[in-house]
Amino acid sequence: MTRALVAACALALSGSVFAQDVLIRHAKVHTATAKGTLDNADVLVRNGRISAVGTGLAAGNATVVEANGRELTPAFFGGITDIGLEEVSGEQTTVDSAQSLGAGTHEMTVRPEFDVTLAFNPASVLIPVARVEGLGWTMLSAGPTEGGSIIGGQGGVVRLDGSMEPVGPRALFVSIGSGAASMTGNSRAAQWMVLDQLVDEARGRIAPDSKFALLTPAGRKSFAQFLDRRGLMVFNVNRASDIVQLLRWSKRQNVRVAVAGGAEAWEVADQLAAAKVPVFVDTLADLPQDFDQIGATLDNAARLRTAGVPVAILGAGSHHARKVRQMAGIAVANGLPWEDGLASLTRVPAEAFGVANDFGTIAPGQRADLVLWDGDPLDVTSLAQQVWLGGQAVPMRSRQTELRDRYMHAPNGLPRAYPAGSE
Repeated sequence: MTRALVAACALALSGSVFAQDVLIRHAKVHTATAKGTLDNADVLVRNGRISAVGTGLAAGNATVVEANGRELTPAFFGGITDIGLEEVSGEQTTVDSAQSLGAGTHEMTVRPEFDVTLAFNPASVLIPVARVEGLGWTMLSAGPTEGGSIIGGQGGVVRLDGSMEPVGPRALFVSIGSGAASMTGNSRAAQWMVLDQLVDEARGRIAPDSKFALLTPAGRKSFAQFLDRRGLMVFNVNRASDIVQLLRWSKRQNVRVAVAGGAEAWEVADQLAAAKVPVFVDTLADLPQDFDQIGATLDNAARLRTAGVPVAILGAGSHHARKVRQMAGIAVANGLPWEDGLASLTRVPAEAFGVANDFGTIAPGQRADLVLWDGDPLDVTSLAQQVWLGGQAVPMRSRQTELRDRYMHAPNGLPRAYPAGSE
């Protein structure tokens, strides 16, 4: 590690986050663009944005980081998660990712205006844990629950830089299939019936004061914006026949949709490709967990990509977000080209969620959200050595690294839990 990089890391570890002009020199730059990977290239960062990508760039007054051939990527997508919406998943008072306004009434409560980004906590302890693993952003999800409906609500992209405001358009989360059937009279057919009714309400074909109306005035307005293609509707769905019904419904209603899960998506890959529908895949799904996933296979991502489907990584949950690199690596090990594996954590989700003009690639004008690795970033044995978000070197520590360090000091005659200096 060069003196310049040591200095940068030391300042980051001091806890002060500061704006930097940085020249990262002699790196193996994975751009996640059509330019692919650039060997021995430089990336110049000024005012939080990537100013230039090339060779022999002049540093000027920028801090120089010698990469010495190490790999540089965009900061990774952490998946569709509840990071910042939950701290301890088993403690309800710390979980804000679902609404159950109809709990106890056995009535379906449809609230597409429910927006989980309003509960996002940028000081969540989960954020540094994800960040030191090279993750720079996530899509907050709104999940269905009893007392709610198959419409989970709205989520949004948040960056893991301590900022509070979501970025880009909202996404509306909808659950289809056996897992959500209990919210529609134990029938997946009723799920399409309900969706069609919501369309009729939002389009004014059912009067707001009808005794059969399901939406509030705010709900009609919110749902209408997705019908007008001003946001992506993300469907949690796995069974191939349900995906086909989704494609028919989205074509009939002319809405933008994405598939989350998609265990059997490979069976209808040509139809998904023709409709240009991105799929967020759980690449760890091999054995079926229920009857909607009978066709689960490790080469799902590879088959989808071969057919021309945009493939992104679904994510491994808020507390295991770091596993997205393992998920991409497993997809690569099962036939997905490496560059597509990288794109599944960078460019593809950014394009799907409408933030690709801001981040997700390494190119001039993009936000300088970058990660320097000590090896192949899709190999779980590799580590992120430094993360920059908006050109700022972030502290490479979390509660987990602090716990590790607490037990790694030299013996002092006291139990290991006592920190150095306690003697």
